[in-house]
Amino acid sequence: MTTTAPTFDTSNSLTDYDNPTTNRLRVVFAGTPEFAAISLKSLIKQQEALNIEIVAVYTQPDRKAGRGQKLSASAVKEVALAHDIAVEQPVTFKKSSAEGLAARQTLRTYQPDVMIVAAYGLILPIGVLETPTHGCLNIHASLLPRWRGAAPIHRALLAGDDETGITIMQMDKGLDTGDMLYKVSESISFDDTAASLHDKMAALGATAISTVLKDLAAYQAQAIAQDDSQANYAEKLVKTEGEVDWSQPAAAIERQIRGLTPWPGAYTFLAGQRVKVLASLPVNTSQQTNEPAGTVISVGRKAILVACGKESDAESSATTLAITHLQFAGGKPMTAEQVCHGNQLNDGDQFTSETK
Repeated sequence: MTTTAPTFDTSNSLTDYDNPTTNRLRVVFAGTPEFAAISLKSLIKQQEALNIEIVAVYTQPDRKAGRGQKLSASAVKEVALAHDIAVEQPVTFKKSSAEGLAARQTLRTYQPDVMIVAAYGLILPIGVLETPTHGCLNIHASLLPRWRGAAPIHRALLAGDDETGITIMQMDKGLDTGDMLYKVSESISFDDTAASLHDKMAALGATAISTVLKDLAAYQAQAIAQDDSQANYAEKLVKTEGEVDWSQPAAAIERQIRGLTPWPGAYTFLAGQRVKVLASLPVNTSQQTNEPAGTVISVGRKAILVACGKESDAESSATTLAITHLQFAGGKPMTAEQVCHGNQLNDGDQFTSETK
């Protein structure tokens, strides 16, 4: 599928793209969600300063979204069209299909010097990776090789990492296995959620790719190979990961809440009804209990204290988690104080990890 900005005709011959008055680097940008759109916006603003020209943008085909299930353009497409940049939306680049062969030919007509890729969501075969003169660069939200794969931001939070960052990587045929051109780190705060860390990484990614493009040849000449032995796979999130297992230590559940906010969100069950666990306080290791896991110890105005599992088998007492925000089935998000003033939750109630 192809969409072009009103002033751009991709059917022209190759010479139509030539501009004898400039030696600007011809850039094709490939991305889909807001994470990528942030970098695209930044590059558009800096085209003259970076001596680049964004000649086309590649993004996923429009998807149905919302209650009306109307076709919705990606964040990247909206940015591109707002700046009269040609938009391409192929469904595949596989040479085994007519669509894939056509997509490859279209890419060649843009005569790209480099392709910038950020959360594109479409596999790029080796034939595509080798089309741009300087190859394809990926803006990856992890300090590679720490987290390779689809959900590096979430996995860093779930694992309790102290820091994460952005790696600008020279793409190869593997999954995030290419040589590293540039890395910049960012501390993970105690209150970071997947949403807040996403925004930090998006801004950091925009800065990082600009840094590399200022002297691309130098960064490529000093590329560093990844140590595969240090790699972990950041699997794509699934909804069921949000279900809280109260037998886990409080620290693990607290990371689960932050790492899955806003999607898919942490949840538990109370008397067979789903309850979303929206936020909690950092774990207080001095607050321990002998109550069974999932027991609501107290419903207070500042927090709802819930019994969790032990940190280790050697511990005599179990950990607790102080929840500050909940959402009951069919209701709106509530603070602990609002829950305290209601009658939907009481001391001694039992959260379960599955409907009963």
